[in-house]
Amino acid sequence: MTRRSIVEVAMAGAQFVRGFVAPNGLAVLTLDRPRALNAMNLDMDLAYRSYLDEWASDPAVKAVLIEGSTSRAFSAGGDVKWMTTHGCNHRGMHALFLKVFSAEYSLICAIARYKKPYVSFMDGITMGFGFGLSGHGCYRVVTEKTMLAMPELAIGIFPDVGFANIAARSPGKGALGAYLALTGARVNNPADALYAGLGTHFVPSEKLSLLKGTLLQKNLSDSAHELVQDVLSEYSQEPASEPHLKGLLPSIVSCFDGGNSVLDCIQALKKEQLSSDSVVSQWASAALTSIQKSAPFGLFVTQKHFSSVASAVSKPKDVDALSEIEGVMKTEYRIALRMAVRNDFTEGVRAVLIDKDQNPKWQPPTLEDVNLADVNAVFSPFENELDELSV
Repeated sequence: MTRRSIVEVAMAGAQFVRGFVAPNGLAVLTLDRPRALNAMNLDMDLAYRSYLDEWASDPAVKAVLIEGSTSRAFSAGGDVKWMTTHGCNHRGMHALFLKVFSAEYSLICAIARYKKPYVSFMDGITMGFGFGLSGHGCYRVVTEKTMLAMPELAIGIFPDVGFANIAARSPGKGALGAYLALTGARVNNPADALYAGLGTHFVPSEKLSLLKGTLLQKNLSDSAHELVQDVLSEYSQEPASEPHLKGLLPSIVSCFDGGNSVLDCIQALKKEQLSSDSVVSQWASAALTSIQKSAPFGLFVTQKHFSSVASAVSKPKDVDALSEIEGVMKTEYRIALRMAVRNDFTEGVRAVLIDKDQNPKWQPPTLEDVNLADVNAVFSPFENELDELSV
């Protein structure tokens, strides 16, 4: 990559990230890269952050609304094809990953701590970093078109973007979130999205434009949170169906409890396959299939990370840094930089997104071949404190 200033890079991302401030104080940020399902590259990350920083300090801005330009997707996540093909060599890839993960993870912290109302329209595909941009906001609107997923293990890395921080607060003392992370299961039922804590409000997709219009008409003031909540309450409704995941929770806890190792999870799922309840047995079979396709090393890393965060969240505040988003993102920065340069990441992207042969050659190839010392090593602090994520 050529050397460019942050301002120049942010300007380069402006073609895909648009923002404006309405006279009533509502700032609207739109992702507009529909051909790539609004997948985010570094230019877009920096443009997004530039808008949020400007609006955070602008007294004229009272609330922020984020959306995608198409109902097909809010964002399919980070542009991993671009990431794995633009580094040229190992050193070049590491330099690129430093910039991308630093931009993404510091942005997530900024969103999680944003003081002004932050409303996310999670309409359509919302995966990976797309969830990172939307799922840490205080108001998360899902629709019947919403499809939430964290599919990173299928491409050889791990479910990042602070999802562990949200998963730890999911039903079953974090077991539900761990299940979603370890299997990459899709959540496309609004009732399940609300039950899992991924969304806060359900609004039919066809009503989003009316909801946005009402927010643009309101006289937002210093009590913007209250006004936004009133408008969301006006348009939100109960999903038509009950949460499917609620009925499965006992089985999910049995298989994905934080104390279970990856091998324990697999053995528990095999037992659930024998259930006389066809819903449970089919769920267990689907979960097993997903896990067996995933990178073995990534599975071990994911289980350790999500278990550690869930344990930290269950303790009193400030006992463990992992109970807060900053601690989670600093840990994920260490993990991501080390895992992204492993063969599994480029191989997973090749097999799933480039050649699409769906036949990645993982290293190591089996769960039994995973070295726990190597797993623990990706969590270690960097030797130089200056190399840690700055948030």
